[in-house]
Amino acid sequence: MADPSGFLKAVRADAAKRPVDERIGDWAEVYADLGADLRDAQVREQATRCMDCGIPFCHNDAAGCPLGNLIPEWNDLVRKGEWSLAAERLHATNNFPEFTGALCPAPCESACVLSINPLSGGPVAIKRVEQTIAQVSWERGYTQPVTPGVATGRRVAVVGSGPAGLAAAQQLTRAGHEVTVHERDDRLGGLLRYGIPEFKMEKKGLDRRLAQLRAEGTRFVTGCEVGGTGPGAVSVADLRSDFDAVVLAVGALRGRDAPEIPGRDLDGVHLAMDHLVPANRQCEGDGPAPISAKDKHVVIIGGGDTGADCYGTAVRQGAASILQLDQYPAAPVSRDDARSPWPVWPTILRTYPAHEEAGDRRFAVAVEEFAGDAAGHVREIHLREVTVGRDPETGARSVTPVNDVVDVLPADLVLLAIGFEGVERMPLLDGLGLSLTPRGTLSCGADWQTTSPGVFVCGDAHRGASLVVWAIAEGRSVAHAVDAFLMGHSHLPSPVHPTALPLAVG
Repeated sequence: MADPSGFLKAVRADAAKRPVDERIGDWAEVYADLGADLRDAQVREQATRCMDCGIPFCHNDAAGCPLGNLIPEWNDLVRKGEWSLAAERLHATNNFPEFTGALCPAPCESACVLSINPLSGGPVAIKRVEQTIAQVSWERGYTQPVTPGVATGRRVAVVGSGPAGLAAAQQLTRAGHEVTVHERDDRLGGLLRYGIPEFKMEKKGLDRRLAQLRAEGTRFVTGCEVGGTGPGAVSVADLRSDFDAVVLAVGALRGRDAPEIPGRDLDGVHLAMDHLVPANRQCEGDGPAPISAKDKHVVIIGGGDTGADCYGTAVRQGAASILQLDQYPAAPVSRDDARSPWPVWPTILRTYPAHEEAGDRRFAVAVEEFAGDAAGHVREIHLREVTVGRDPETGARSVTPVNDVVDVLPADLVLLAIGFEGVERMPLLDGLGLSLTPRGTLSCGADWQTTSPGVFVCGDAHRGASLVVWAIAEGRSVAHAVDAFLMGHSHLPSPVHPTALPLAVG
Protein backbone atom coordinates (compact mmCIF):
# COMPACT_ATOMS: atom_id res chain seq x y z
CA MET A 1 0.00 0.00 0.00
CA ALA A 2 1.14 3.55 -0.71
CA ASP A 3 2.60 5.68 2.05
CA PRO A 4 -0.14 8.19 2.98
CA SER A 5 2.48 10.56 4.37
CA GLY A 6 4.93 10.19 1.49
CA PHE A 7 4.25 13.71 0.27
CA LEU A 8 5.55 15.01 3.61
CA LYS A 9 8.86 13.18 3.21
CA ALA A 10 9.69 14.07 -0.41
CA VAL A 11 9.29 17.42 -2.16
CA ARG A 12 7.97 17.64 -5.70
CA ALA A 13 10.79 17.79 -8.23
CA ASP A 14 10.23 18.20 -11.94
CA ALA A 15 12.70 16.82 -14.48
CA ALA A 16 15.92 18.84 -14.75
CA LYS A 17 16.43 20.86 -17.91
CA ARG A 18 19.65 21.31 -19.82
CA PRO A 19 21.35 24.71 -19.39
CA VAL A 20 19.80 27.38 -21.59
CA ASP A 21 23.04 28.18 -23.41
CA GLU A 22 23.37 24.53 -24.35
CA ARG A 23 19.86 23.70 -25.42
CA ILE A 24 19.23 26.75 -27.61
CA GLY A 25 22.16 25.62 -29.76
CA ASP A 26 20.43 22.45 -30.93
CA TRP A 27 16.99 20.92 -31.49
CA ALA A 28 17.25 18.11 -28.94
CA GLU A 29 14.73 17.87 -26.11
CA VAL A 30 15.22 20.46 -23.40
CA TYR A 31 15.41 17.96 -20.53
CA ALA A 32 18.74 16.68 -19.19
CA ASP A 33 19.88 13.10 -19.55
CA LEU A 34 20.50 12.08 -15.94
CA GLY A 35 21.46 8.51 -16.69
CA ALA A 36 19.09 5.63 -16.07
CA ASP A 37 20.05 4.89 -12.46
CA LEU A 38 19.74 8.47 -11.16
CA ARG A 39 16.60 9.10 -13.22
CA ASP A 40 14.90 5.97 -11.92
CA ALA A 41 15.84 6.69 -8.31
CA GLN A 42 14.49 10.23 -8.51
CA VAL A 43 11.25 9.12 -10.11
CA ARG A 44 10.73 6.34 -7.56
CA GLU A 45 10.96 9.01 -4.86
CA GLN A 46 8.44 11.18 -6.73
CA ALA A 47 6.05 8.25 -6.96
CA THR A 48 6.12 7.85 -3.16
CA ARG A 49 4.27 11.18 -2.89
CA CYS A 50 1.09 9.53 -4.27
CA MET A 51 -1.29 8.70 -1.41
CA ASP A 52 -3.52 6.29 -3.37
CA CYS A 53 -6.52 8.46 -2.47
CA GLY A 54 -9.86 6.89 -1.75
CA ILE A 55 -11.32 8.87 -4.66
CA PRO A 56 -8.51 9.40 -7.22
CA PHE A 57 -9.70 12.48 -9.09
CA CYS A 58 -6.52 12.27 -11.19
CA HIS A 59 -8.08 9.65 -13.45
CA ASN A 60 -11.60 11.00 -13.55
CA ASP A 61 -12.37 12.15 -17.10
CA ALA A 62 -14.39 15.15 -15.94
CA ALA A 63 -11.47 16.77 -14.14
CA GLY A 64 -8.40 14.60 -14.67
CA CYS A 65 -7.31 12.05 -17.25
CA PRO A 66 -9.89 11.10 -19.91
CA LEU A 67 -7.97 7.89 -20.59
CA GLY A 68 -8.71 6.71 -17.08
CA ASN A 69 -5.01 6.09 -16.51
CA LEU A 70 -4.56 3.95 -13.39
CA ILE A 71 -2.27 6.52 -11.85
CA PRO A 72 -2.26 5.41 -8.19
CA GLU A 73 -1.59 1.82 -9.27
CA TRP A 74 1.45 2.52 -11.39
CA ASN A 75 2.74 5.12 -8.95
CA ASP A 76 2.80 2.45 -6.25
CA LEU A 77 4.47 -0.07 -8.58
CA VAL A 78 7.17 2.48 -9.46
CA ARG A 79 7.64 3.25 -5.77
CA LYS A 80 8.44 -0.44 -5.24
CA GLY A 81 10.66 -0.62 -8.33
CA GLU A 82 8.33 -2.98 -10.20
CA TRP A 83 8.82 -1.30 -13.55
CA SER A 84 7.54 -4.16 -15.70
CA LEU A 85 4.21 -4.26 -13.90
CA ALA A 86 4.03 -0.45 -13.95
CA ALA A 87 4.51 -0.51 -17.73
CA GLU A 88 1.74 -3.09 -18.09
CA ARG A 89 -0.71 -1.01 -16.05
CA LEU A 90 0.22 2.17 -17.91
CA HIS A 91 -0.19 0.62 -21.36
CA ALA A 92 -3.50 -0.93 -20.31
CA THR A 93 -5.11 2.49 -20.72
CA ASN A 94 -2.69 4.52 -22.86
CA ASN A 95 -1.30 3.43 -26.23
CA PHE A 96 1.35 6.15 -26.34
CA PRO A 97 2.41 7.27 -22.84
CA GLU A 98 5.62 8.87 -24.10
CA PHE A 99 3.48 11.23 -26.23
CA THR A 100 1.28 12.27 -23.33
CA GLY A 101 4.26 12.41 -20.97
CA ALA A 102 5.94 14.91 -23.26
CA LEU A 103 2.99 16.91 -24.58
CA CYS A 104 -0.03 16.75 -22.27
CA PRO A 105 -0.47 19.74 -19.92
CA ALA A 106 -1.47 17.21 -17.25
CA PRO A 107 -5.03 17.83 -16.08
CA CYS A 108 -4.34 14.79 -13.90
CA GLU A 109 -1.91 16.87 -11.85
CA SER A 110 -4.30 19.79 -11.40
CA ALA A 111 -6.92 17.25 -10.22
CA CYS A 112 -4.49 15.53 -7.82
CA VAL A 113 -5.72 15.75 -4.24
CA LEU A 114 -2.38 17.30 -3.28
CA SER A 115 -3.37 20.29 -5.45
CA ILE A 116 -6.06 21.29 -2.96
CA ASN A 117 -3.65 23.05 -0.64
CA PRO A 118 -0.26 24.53 -1.58
CA LEU A 119 1.09 23.44 1.81
CA SER A 120 1.16 19.89 0.39
CA GLY A 121 4.14 20.85 -1.74
CA GLY A 122 2.24 20.53 -4.99
CA PRO A 123 0.69 17.64 -6.87
CA VAL A 124 2.42 14.37 -7.62
CA ALA A 125 4.74 14.71 -10.64
CA ILE A 126 2.49 12.37 -12.61
CA LYS A 127 3.78 13.36 -16.05
CA ARG A 128 7.36 12.70 -15.03
CA VAL A 129 6.50 9.28 -13.62
CA GLU A 130 4.46 8.40 -16.71
CA GLN A 131 7.17 9.39 -19.16
CA THR A 132 9.83 7.53 -17.19
CA ILE A 133 7.77 4.34 -17.13
CA ALA A 134 7.52 4.57 -20.91
CA GLN A 135 11.26 5.17 -21.24
CA VAL A 136 12.13 2.24 -18.98
CA SER A 137 9.65 0.04 -20.83
CA TRP A 138 11.43 0.68 -24.12
CA GLU A 139 14.92 0.41 -22.65
CA ARG A 140 14.26 -2.94 -20.99
CA GLY A 141 12.23 -4.44 -23.81
CA TYR A 142 8.90 -4.52 -21.98
CA THR A 143 7.20 -2.80 -24.93
CA GLN A 144 6.70 -5.34 -27.69
CA PRO A 145 4.32 -5.69 -30.66
CA VAL A 146 0.94 -7.18 -29.70
CA THR A 147 -0.29 -9.26 -32.59
CA PRO A 148 -3.94 -10.35 -32.86
CA GLY A 149 -4.81 -13.95 -32.11
CA VAL A 150 -7.48 -14.10 -34.80
CA ALA A 151 -8.23 -12.39 -38.11
CA THR A 152 -11.79 -11.13 -38.52
CA GLY A 153 -11.55 -10.60 -42.27
CA ARG A 154 -12.96 -7.08 -41.84
CA ARG A 155 -11.15 -4.08 -43.31
CA VAL A 156 -10.98 -0.62 -41.74
CA ALA A 157 -9.61 2.58 -43.25
CA VAL A 158 -8.28 5.27 -40.92
CA VAL A 159 -7.84 8.69 -42.51
CA GLY A 160 -5.19 10.66 -40.64
CA SER A 161 -2.15 9.51 -38.69
CA GLY A 162 -2.19 11.83 -35.69
CA PRO A 163 -2.58 10.49 -32.15
CA ALA A 164 -6.31 9.79 -32.52
CA GLY A 165 -5.90 7.92 -35.79
CA LEU A 166 -2.90 5.93 -34.55
CA ALA A 167 -4.68 4.95 -31.32
CA ALA A 168 -7.76 3.80 -33.24
CA ALA A 169 -5.62 1.90 -35.73
CA GLN A 170 -3.62 0.09 -33.05
CA GLN A 171 -6.70 -0.95 -31.11
CA LEU A 172 -8.52 -2.20 -34.21
CA THR A 173 -5.46 -4.08 -35.49
CA ARG A 174 -5.11 -5.81 -32.14
CA ALA A 175 -8.78 -6.79 -32.37
CA GLY A 176 -7.97 -8.71 -35.55
CA HIS A 177 -9.15 -6.29 -38.22
CA GLU A 178 -7.11 -5.37 -41.28
CA VAL A 179 -6.36 -1.67 -40.82
CA THR A 180 -4.87 0.75 -43.34
CA VAL A 181 -3.96 4.29 -42.28
CA HIS A 182 -4.09 6.90 -45.06
CA GLU A 183 -1.94 10.01 -44.59
CA ARG A 184 -1.78 12.87 -47.09
CA ASP A 185 1.65 14.08 -45.89
CA ASP A 186 4.90 12.43 -46.93
CA ARG A 187 5.55 11.24 -43.38
CA LEU A 188 3.34 9.80 -40.67
CA GLY A 189 2.32 11.43 -37.41
CA GLY A 190 0.14 14.42 -38.25
CA LEU A 191 0.72 17.25 -35.81
CA LEU A 192 3.01 14.99 -33.80
CA ARG A 193 5.38 15.06 -36.78
CA TYR A 194 5.09 18.52 -38.25
CA GLY A 195 3.35 20.59 -35.57
CA ILE A 196 5.38 19.68 -32.47
CA PRO A 197 8.97 20.98 -32.43
CA GLU A 198 11.80 18.51 -31.99
CA PHE A 199 12.91 20.15 -28.74
CA LYS A 200 9.50 19.36 -27.27
CA MET A 201 9.28 15.75 -28.49
CA GLU A 202 12.03 14.07 -30.47
CA LYS A 203 10.58 12.21 -33.43
CA LYS A 204 12.61 9.07 -32.79
CA GLY A 205 9.96 8.22 -30.18
CA LEU A 206 7.21 8.58 -32.79
CA ASP A 207 9.15 6.46 -35.28
CA ARG A 208 9.60 3.77 -32.64
CA ARG A 209 5.85 3.57 -32.08
CA LEU A 210 5.15 3.49 -35.80
CA ALA A 211 7.53 0.53 -36.11
CA GLN A 212 5.56 -1.22 -33.37
CA LEU A 213 2.27 -0.62 -35.21
CA ARG A 214 3.73 -1.97 -38.43
CA ALA A 215 5.01 -5.07 -36.64
CA GLU A 216 1.50 -5.64 -35.28
CA GLY A 217 0.04 -5.55 -38.78
CA THR A 218 -1.21 -2.00 -39.30
CA ARG A 219 -0.63 -0.80 -42.85
CA PHE A 220 0.29 2.75 -43.77
CA VAL A 221 -0.02 4.74 -46.98
CA THR A 222 1.59 8.19 -47.17
CA GLY A 223 1.17 10.91 -49.78
CA CYS A 224 -2.44 9.82 -50.10
CA GLU A 225 -5.19 12.43 -50.11
CA VAL A 226 -8.49 10.60 -49.79
CA GLY A 227 -11.06 12.22 -52.05
CA GLY A 228 -8.40 14.15 -53.92
CA THR A 229 -7.33 13.94 -57.55
CA GLY A 230 -3.54 14.21 -57.38
CA PRO A 231 -0.90 11.45 -57.51
CA GLY A 232 -1.54 8.74 -54.93
CA ALA A 233 -5.08 9.94 -54.22
CA VAL A 234 -7.83 7.49 -53.29
CA SER A 235 -11.37 8.23 -54.39
CA VAL A 236 -14.20 8.18 -51.88
CA ALA A 237 -15.91 5.50 -53.97
CA ASP A 238 -12.87 3.22 -53.75
CA LEU A 239 -12.55 3.88 -50.02
CA ARG A 240 -16.16 2.88 -49.43
CA SER A 241 -15.96 -0.21 -51.65
CA ASP A 242 -12.63 -1.47 -50.32
CA PHE A 243 -13.30 -1.07 -46.59
CA ASP A 244 -16.05 -2.16 -44.23
CA ALA A 245 -15.69 0.91 -42.02
CA VAL A 246 -13.93 4.29 -42.17
CA VAL A 247 -12.52 6.33 -39.28
CA LEU A 248 -11.99 10.05 -39.89
CA ALA A 249 -9.14 11.37 -37.75
CA VAL A 250 -8.27 14.32 -39.97
CA GLY A 251 -7.64 16.85 -37.22
CA ALA A 252 -8.75 20.46 -36.98
CA LEU A 253 -5.96 22.20 -38.83
CA ARG A 254 -7.76 25.24 -40.23
CA GLY A 255 -5.86 28.06 -38.55
CA ARG A 256 -7.65 31.10 -37.20
CA ASP A 257 -6.61 34.26 -39.04
CA ALA A 258 -7.00 37.98 -38.38
CA PRO A 259 -7.81 39.54 -41.76
CA GLU A 260 -9.41 42.53 -40.06
CA ILE A 261 -6.06 43.89 -38.86
CA PRO A 262 -4.70 46.51 -41.28
CA GLY A 263 -1.50 45.25 -42.88
CA ARG A 264 -2.33 41.57 -42.49
CA ASP A 265 -1.46 41.02 -46.16
CA LEU A 266 2.12 42.26 -45.74
CA ASP A 267 4.97 39.85 -46.39
CA GLY A 268 6.31 38.42 -43.17
CA VAL A 269 2.91 38.00 -41.48
CA HIS A 270 2.10 34.28 -41.27
CA LEU A 271 -0.05 31.75 -39.52
CA ALA A 272 1.87 29.83 -36.87
CA MET A 273 1.80 26.52 -38.73
CA ASP A 274 3.38 28.17 -41.78
CA HIS A 275 6.40 28.64 -39.52
CA LEU A 276 6.36 25.40 -37.53
CA VAL A 277 5.84 22.91 -40.35
CA PRO A 278 8.87 23.90 -42.47
CA ALA A 279 11.01 24.18 -39.32
CA ASN A 280 10.10 20.61 -38.44
CA ARG A 281 10.75 19.54 -42.02
CA GLN A 282 14.21 21.04 -41.74
CA CYS A 283 14.81 18.88 -38.66
CA GLU A 284 13.73 15.88 -40.76
CA GLY A 285 16.44 16.73 -43.30
CA ASP A 286 14.31 18.42 -45.95
CA GLY A 287 16.51 21.49 -46.31
CA PRO A 288 16.32 25.06 -44.99
CA ALA A 289 12.94 26.39 -43.89
CA PRO A 290 11.61 29.13 -46.19
CA ILE A 291 10.33 31.07 -43.17
CA SER A 292 13.08 31.63 -40.62
CA ALA A 293 13.42 33.92 -37.62
CA LYS A 294 17.17 34.34 -38.04
CA ASP A 295 18.24 37.92 -37.22
CA LYS A 296 14.62 39.09 -37.21
CA HIS A 297 12.46 40.88 -34.67
CA VAL A 298 9.76 38.27 -34.10
CA VAL A 299 6.30 38.99 -32.72
CA ILE A 300 4.08 36.07 -31.78
CA ILE A 301 0.39 36.81 -31.31
CA GLY A 302 -1.29 34.32 -29.02
CA GLY A 303 -0.38 33.00 -25.59
CA GLY A 304 -1.04 29.26 -25.87
CA ASP A 305 0.92 26.09 -26.66
CA THR A 306 1.31 26.87 -30.37
CA GLY A 307 2.66 30.31 -29.58
CA ALA A 308 5.19 28.79 -27.20
CA ASP A 309 6.23 26.32 -29.90
CA CYS A 310 6.85 29.23 -32.29
CA TYR A 311 8.73 31.00 -29.51
CA GLY A 312 11.17 28.15 -28.91
CA THR A 313 11.59 27.62 -32.64
CA ALA A 314 12.42 31.29 -33.18
CA VAL A 315 15.01 31.16 -30.39
CA ARG A 316 16.78 28.22 -32.06
CA GLN A 317 16.65 29.89 -35.46
CA GLY A 318 18.57 32.87 -34.06
CA ALA A 319 15.95 35.61 -33.74
CA ALA A 320 17.21 39.11 -32.94
CA SER A 321 14.33 39.57 -30.48
CA ILE A 322 11.10 37.79 -29.57
CA LEU A 323 7.90 39.26 -28.16
CA GLN A 324 4.80 37.21 -27.41
CA LEU A 325 1.48 39.03 -27.08
CA ASP A 326 -1.72 38.06 -25.31
CA GLN A 327 -4.99 40.01 -25.28
CA TYR A 328 -5.83 38.79 -21.80
CA PRO A 329 -4.30 40.04 -18.54
CA ALA A 330 -1.56 37.92 -17.01
CA ALA A 331 -3.14 35.13 -15.00
CA PRO A 332 -2.13 34.51 -11.39
CA VAL A 333 0.88 32.27 -10.79
CA SER A 334 -1.11 30.00 -8.46
CA ARG A 335 -4.69 28.74 -8.39
CA ASP A 336 -7.35 31.28 -7.41
CA ASP A 337 -10.07 29.17 -5.77
CA ALA A 338 -12.69 31.82 -6.44
CA ARG A 339 -11.91 31.71 -10.15
CA SER A 340 -11.09 28.03 -10.74
CA PRO A 341 -11.63 25.88 -7.64
CA TRP A 342 -10.05 22.45 -7.37
CA PRO A 343 -10.33 20.04 -9.19
CA VAL A 344 -11.11 22.09 -12.32
CA TRP A 345 -8.35 23.14 -14.69
CA PRO A 346 -6.76 26.17 -13.01
CA THR A 347 -6.49 29.55 -14.67
CA ILE A 348 -2.82 30.28 -13.99
CA LEU A 349 0.11 31.82 -15.84
CA ARG A 350 1.70 29.00 -17.81
CA THR A 351 5.40 29.35 -18.44
CA TYR A 352 7.05 27.06 -20.97
CA PRO A 353 10.76 26.20 -21.18
CA ALA A 354 11.05 28.51 -24.19
CA HIS A 355 10.14 31.49 -22.02
CA GLU A 356 13.25 30.87 -19.92
CA GLU A 357 15.50 31.11 -22.97
CA ALA A 358 15.00 34.59 -24.46
CA GLY A 359 12.45 37.22 -25.34
CA ASP A 360 9.56 38.74 -23.47
CA ARG A 361 5.79 38.57 -23.06
CA ARG A 362 3.20 41.31 -22.88
CA PHE A 363 -0.37 40.92 -21.69
CA ALA A 364 -3.62 42.85 -22.15
CA VAL A 365 -2.50 44.24 -25.52
CA ALA A 366 -3.79 43.91 -29.07
CA VAL A 367 -2.34 44.78 -32.47
CA GLU A 368 -3.97 47.79 -34.05
CA GLU A 369 -1.96 47.68 -37.27
CA PHE A 370 0.93 46.01 -39.05
CA ALA A 371 3.10 48.58 -40.84
CA GLY A 372 5.46 47.77 -43.70
CA ASP A 373 8.19 49.21 -45.84
CA ALA A 374 8.05 50.32 -49.48
CA ALA A 375 8.63 46.74 -50.62
CA GLY A 376 5.53 45.53 -48.78
CA HIS A 377 7.30 43.70 -45.95
CA VAL A 378 6.19 44.08 -42.35
CA ARG A 379 8.52 46.21 -40.23
CA GLU A 380 6.45 47.42 -37.27
CA ILE A 381 3.47 46.58 -35.13
CA HIS A 382 1.26 49.18 -33.47
CA LEU A 383 -0.05 48.04 -30.09
CA ARG A 384 -2.82 49.25 -27.79
CA GLU A 385 -3.60 48.21 -24.23
CA VAL A 386 -7.01 46.55 -24.16
CA THR A 387 -9.64 44.89 -22.04
CA VAL A 388 -11.52 41.80 -23.19
CA GLY A 389 -15.18 41.32 -22.33
CA ARG A 390 -18.14 39.18 -23.32
CA ASP A 391 -21.75 40.09 -23.97
CA PRO A 392 -23.71 38.33 -21.17
CA GLU A 393 -26.56 37.50 -23.53
CA THR A 394 -24.82 36.50 -26.78
CA GLY A 395 -21.41 35.51 -25.45
CA ALA A 396 -19.80 37.60 -28.18
CA ARG A 397 -16.27 38.69 -27.30
CA SER A 398 -15.27 42.34 -27.43
CA VAL A 399 -11.77 43.86 -27.32
CA THR A 400 -11.74 47.49 -26.18
CA PRO A 401 -8.71 49.85 -26.00
CA VAL A 402 -8.24 51.39 -22.58
CA ASN A 403 -6.52 54.58 -23.75
CA ASP A 404 -5.19 56.37 -26.85
CA VAL A 405 -1.54 55.41 -26.37
CA VAL A 406 -0.05 53.45 -29.30
CA ASP A 407 3.22 51.56 -28.87
CA VAL A 408 5.26 51.15 -32.05
CA LEU A 409 7.60 48.16 -31.97
CA PRO A 410 9.90 46.56 -34.57
CA ALA A 411 8.61 43.42 -36.27
CA ASP A 412 10.20 41.62 -39.24
CA LEU A 413 8.32 38.35 -38.70
CA VAL A 414 4.82 38.13 -37.22
CA LEU A 415 3.28 34.76 -36.36
CA LEU A 416 -0.44 34.38 -35.67
CA ALA A 417 -0.89 31.64 -33.07
CA ILE A 418 -4.48 32.44 -32.17
CA GLY A 419 -6.01 29.00 -32.42
CA PHE A 420 -7.78 26.82 -34.95
CA GLU A 421 -11.21 27.12 -36.51
CA GLY A 422 -11.82 23.44 -37.12
CA VAL A 423 -11.60 20.84 -39.85
CA GLU A 424 -10.16 21.93 -43.15
CA ARG A 425 -12.65 21.93 -45.99
CA MET A 426 -11.73 19.00 -48.20
CA PRO A 427 -13.22 16.94 -51.05
CA LEU A 428 -13.37 13.92 -48.74
CA LEU A 429 -16.18 15.50 -46.74
CA ASP A 430 -18.15 16.39 -49.85
CA GLY A 431 -17.74 12.88 -51.17
CA LEU A 432 -19.08 11.42 -47.94
CA GLY A 433 -21.94 13.92 -47.79
CA LEU A 434 -20.72 15.40 -44.51
CA SER A 435 -20.98 19.03 -43.43
CA LEU A 436 -19.27 20.86 -40.60
CA THR A 437 -20.96 22.08 -37.45
CA PRO A 438 -20.93 25.80 -36.59
CA ARG A 439 -17.80 25.02 -34.55
CA GLY A 440 -16.08 23.66 -37.62
CA THR A 441 -16.15 20.05 -36.42
CA LEU A 442 -17.79 16.79 -37.55
CA SER A 443 -20.70 15.61 -35.45
CA CYS A 444 -21.51 12.00 -34.58
CA GLY A 445 -24.01 9.93 -32.66
CA ALA A 446 -23.55 8.09 -29.41
CA ASP A 447 -21.77 5.33 -31.36
CA TRP A 448 -19.22 7.77 -32.86
CA GLN A 449 -20.83 7.24 -36.28
CA THR A 450 -21.40 10.23 -38.54
CA THR A 451 -24.50 10.69 -40.69
CA SER A 452 -22.71 8.68 -43.38
CA PRO A 453 -23.27 5.00 -42.45
CA GLY A 454 -20.11 3.14 -41.52
CA VAL A 455 -18.08 6.35 -41.25
CA PHE A 456 -16.85 7.28 -37.77
CA VAL A 457 -15.01 10.31 -36.42
CA CYS A 458 -12.64 10.95 -33.52
CA GLY A 459 -10.03 13.34 -32.16
CA ASP A 460 -9.78 17.01 -33.03
CA ALA A 461 -12.00 16.50 -36.08
CA HIS A 462 -14.82 15.71 -33.66
CA ARG A 463 -13.83 17.70 -30.56
CA GLY A 464 -12.03 20.67 -32.04
CA ALA A 465 -8.40 21.48 -31.24
CA SER A 466 -7.76 19.82 -27.91
CA LEU A 467 -5.23 17.86 -25.86
CA VAL A 468 -3.23 14.86 -27.05
CA VAL A 469 -4.69 12.82 -24.18
CA TRP A 470 -8.22 13.49 -25.43
CA ALA A 471 -7.19 12.52 -28.96
CA ILE A 472 -5.91 9.14 -27.75
CA ALA A 473 -8.98 8.63 -25.56
CA GLU A 474 -11.29 9.32 -28.50
CA GLY A 475 -9.23 7.05 -30.77
CA ARG A 476 -9.59 4.20 -28.28
CA SER A 477 -13.30 4.86 -27.90
CA VAL A 478 -13.99 4.98 -31.63
CA ALA A 479 -12.11 1.69 -32.01
CA HIS A 480 -14.60 0.10 -29.60
CA ALA A 481 -17.48 1.53 -31.63
CA VAL A 482 -16.09 0.33 -34.97
CA ASP A 483 -15.36 -3.13 -33.55
CA ALA A 484 -18.93 -3.38 -32.24
CA PHE A 485 -20.27 -2.15 -35.60
CA LEU A 486 -18.35 -4.85 -37.45
CA MET A 487 -18.73 -7.74 -35.02
CA GLY A 488 -21.93 -7.00 -33.09
CA HIS A 489 -20.07 -6.55 -29.82
CA SER A 490 -16.65 -5.42 -28.58
CA HIS A 491 -14.34 -6.07 -25.66
CA LEU A 492 -12.17 -3.07 -26.49
CA PRO A 493 -12.14 -0.27 -23.88
CA SER A 494 -14.14 2.90 -24.46
CA PRO A 495 -12.87 5.51 -22.01
CA VAL A 496 -14.97 8.51 -23.13
CA HIS A 497 -18.41 9.22 -24.58
CA PRO A 498 -18.73 11.51 -27.63
CA THR A 499 -20.53 14.10 -25.53
CA ALA A 500 -17.96 14.11 -22.68
CA LEU A 501 -16.88 17.60 -21.70
CA PRO A 502 -14.03 18.03 -19.26
CA LEU A 503 -13.96 20.44 -16.37
CA ALA A 504 -10.39 20.95 -17.54
CA VAL A 505 -10.93 23.30 -20.44
CA GLY A 506 -7.31 24.16 -21.24
